[in-house]
Amino acid sequence: MAPRPPERHKISKAQKRKQLQSSPSPKALLASAEQCLHMGNLTEALSFATRALTILHERHHGDSVASLPALNLLGEITVEHGDAEKARGWFERAITVDPRGEVPEEQGGGADNFLWLAQLSEEGGEDSVQWFRKGAEVLRRQLREGDGVEAEEAREEKKAKLASALCGVAEVYMTDLSWDDGEAESQCDKAMAEALQIAPENVEVLQTLASVRISQLRKDEARKHLAKSLSLWKDLEPDDPDIPAFPTRISLSRLLMEADMEEEAMDVLERLVSEDDQSVEAWYLGGWCQYVQAEKRKSRMDGKPSEESLAETSLTLQRSRKWLLHCLRLYGLVGYEDERLQEHVNELIGSLNAVFGEAAEGADANEEDDDWEDAEEGSDDEIMDGV
Repeated sequence: MAPRPPERHKISKAQKRKQLQSSPSPKALLASAEQCLHMGNLTEALSFATRALTILHERHHGDSVASLPALNLLGEITVEHGDAEKARGWFERAITVDPRGEVPEEQGGGADNFLWLAQLSEEGGEDSVQWFRKGAEVLRRQLREGDGVEAEEAREEKKAKLASALCGVAEVYMTDLSWDDGEAESQCDKAMAEALQIAPENVEVLQTLASVRISQLRKDEARKHLAKSLSLWKDLEPDDPDIPAFPTRISLSRLLMEADMEEEAMDVLERLVSEDDQSVEAWYLGGWCQYVQAEKRKSRMDGKPSEESLAETSLTLQRSRKWLLHCLRLYGLVGYEDERLQEHVNELIGSLNAVFGEAAEGADANEEDDDWEDAEEGSDDEIMDGV
């Protein structure tokens, strides 16, 4: 006679409820998850947030309004983890609970889920635009309904978020949907007109508007918007919270170069490398910018240029090479993966080596600059003809 299997211990509903009650609260678990996320501990953050969602599911029998904070946080954690597909899944579940963004933001509702889906859209194009527009409509409604009730700071935050959503619409029409020339341009102008009305001194708005104007070959207007954007923060102390994020200023330096504002671009880039000397892109843009400055100075030289002009051009080219060599060294050290950037850097260095000869090994922007005025090998004629 075969032995009987042991009876499975059945947990009563009361016991299960007691177990859940003795567990950490979902609120406490989500607080721990947020703390881990901020510290970069994504594994622990995911564990805490998943436990919180499990408890909430037990209590509310599946996804509910109570689950929104956990769903949002799981989405953000998976974004940080680089898993766009899973992140989309979490945010899609959130909008099935709050399809019109009517749940208050402090409860995990509002516009953010739509804006995340706009940025994570696999299809891009019209799909991204529709999510940006849904998020924008939620924010417009909140601003209308909250008029005179919300604190001014909260209203300004919503305005900035709405302006950012409109910038997102414009950027999609400048990229994914740029093939539809007439429609793309009118939609860009419409979105940016509203964004500028809502947040006329917002750095992102001004930079996006400048990008639109550059694409429309209206550089004078672009320069006006870029100068205003720069003026909003360039004199602030380094730790001021109103200074735009590092990537925003990288984008600004690119736009300044496109708008023929190389001097301003170098001011931005020199500040960036002083903050983070491991930024491959900042060193690359600085080297390229100085190369362009020297080339433009050469093109303005008429007849027999002065020794001072030649010396200044030579020093700018030498600085360019030092920045580019430093960029190339960092590229290998940090395992940077932008092959087109590397190719362009090598192309620029090759042109400069043709003028000055091969650089000494280890020569880059970390070296002292005291010997620059002694000038590297290369005659004035080589400087004029070789690059």
